[in-house]
Amino acid sequence: MERLQLEVAEIFRRHGSAYRQQHAGSLSRGQRRVMSALERCRTAALGGHLEECDSCGHQRPAYNSCRDRHCPKCQSLARAQWLEDRQAELLPTPYFHVVFTAPGQIAAIAYQNKAEVYSILFRAVAETLRTIAADPKHLGAEIGFLVVLHSWGQNLLFHPHLYCVVPGGGLSPDGQRWIACRPAFFLPVRVLSHLFRRLFLEYLQTAFDTGKLQFFSSLERLRAPGAFAQHLAPLRQTEWVVYAKPPFWGPEQVLNYLGRYTHRVAISNHRLLDIDNGRVSFHWKDYRDHDRQKTMTLEADEFIRRFLLHVLPDGFQRIRHYGFLAHRYRQAKLARCRQLLGVGITPVAREDKPDYRDLYEKLTGKSLRDCSLCHCGHMVTIAALPPSDRAPPLNTP
Repeated sequence: MERLQLEVAEIFRRHGSAYRQQHAGSLSRGQRRVMSALERCRTAALGGHLEECDSCGHQRPAYNSCRDRHCPKCQSLARAQWLEDRQAELLPTPYFHVVFTAPGQIAAIAYQNKAEVYSILFRAVAETLRTIAADPKHLGAEIGFLVVLHSWGQNLLFHPHLYCVVPGGGLSPDGQRWIACRPAFFLPVRVLSHLFRRLFLEYLQTAFDTGKLQFFSSLERLRAPGAFAQHLAPLRQTEWVVYAKPPFWGPEQVLNYLGRYTHRVAISNHRLLDIDNGRVSFHWKDYRDHDRQKTMTLEADEFIRRFLLHVLPDGFQRIRHYGFLAHRYRQAKLARCRQLLGVGITPVAREDKPDYRDLYEKLTGKSLRDCSLCHCGHMVTIAALPPSDRAPPLNTP
């Protein structure tokens, strides 16, 4: 018998109420909203519609999604649609993958000041890449790139870092030539690391000086200028991690990579192994132990705490585009890049927004209309299901 797919939402349904009571004073409004969204996702609480097979008469309810960006179940369709939009923007050049990581001493400050420090992280990374790429000693070109924020490690602890995907070249300063990177080499990571460190610490100091940082609990001492300066002093001497992977050599590789990182949440449902006796077990990869696959078991309270570490500030954009891929210039500059690379532009036809089931089948190859009982009929909507005031039922074993 096939094992039922475990879900992060089930952990919140079973243990979320107790967690709210125990941590009422420390939960943010955003964290409460995420908890509620996951608990109600695709349950009667959100309403939906009733479907019936036009062949065998089998009926099934189809409940609405929460569409929260932290929900593992709601990302596949969003990811597939986003990737389809990006496919038209790919250039016939190798793509590089560069990762910028903030040191652990910064992570604690970032957690208490997410919006401010995340913004500093994006700004420092973008300026670093654009500055070094524009330097004639390295590339001498305007590059375009996409940046994605992740705040977690495989063990769900707080670990903010940025993934960057960059075409291997850029536009000359006068816009008349495409300047390609050297084969299998983008930019020197040590040079990137040093500039990233300097810019980030400068912007962080400015944020402190202008009163944009807040400190409480274990970091309350950093409110004093001397203590803050002392906290940052060792970071000016240590090496900051900037990692560049070998380049991707085809558009399919680029899209596969983007699909793994752009709409990922802290932990996906397929990594869950067991939810039993108030404990949660899941797979994780230990990068410090030769990438070995291991099993971690946490109390449900600790699992929820770690998951909620990664709730984003309201309205914060975790996927951003820079250089010739920036939204303001993308259409014109991509067209110029394609012209210089000798690639024709394929016009994209504008279509009315399709039904979500048609879109899902187009993007994933799986049909939501097929009857799961007879496998020959199609499910047809026969009634609307209004939202229910009842709490989602617990799927206890």
